[in-house]
Amino acid sequence: MAIGHPSDSDPELRETPARVARTFCSELLGGYAIDVDALLAASKNPVGETADDGIVVVRDVRIQTLCPHHLLPGMGVATIAYVPGGRLLGIGALAQLVDAYARRLSLQEHIGRQVVDALMTLGQARGAYCRLDLQHTCLSCRGARQSTAVVTTEARAGTLATPESSHRLRDLLGLRSSPAP
Repeated sequence: MAIGHPSDSDPELRETPARVARTFCSELLGGYAIDVDALLAASKNPVGETADDGIVVVRDVRIQTLCPHHLLPGMGVATIAYVPGGRLLGIGALAQLVDAYARRLSLQEHIGRQVVDALMTLGQARGAYCRLDLQHTCLSCRGARQSTAVVTTEARAGTLATPESSHRLRDLLGLRSSPAP
């Protein structure tokens, strides 16, 4: 009855409250159950003595998140990049990392920052980057009703936070640089 429809008298709605609770707890907000430290610790492989300044990039990682203000989904893709420090991280772990933070109640800007911070501290990266391109249903289905709007955020740290690395990363990702004003 929370949304004004009597679930006990409508057979289509009878199991809905329990279904919604299970979906939120086990799927949509399953990122709280992920131990990010353990995820990255299990993924570490020694770089070796000849580590260079190479960038590892994983693109087009499909993610879903929930807006903490409206509990409506945001869907899109993530791009994660890092410059290895003392260890290489598994590429699957990078996808799992962004998914773990996305499946928590968090703003898009915070998800990218959390990914970058985890790569720098837990992953021992020399540089880290996370770009999120998401369509938010709180923007498309309510309020401004902008169904084609895409929100893009970037977070970066370490060697990937310099202007030089920004150009290098943009070239690597095939992104156009903004013209100078």
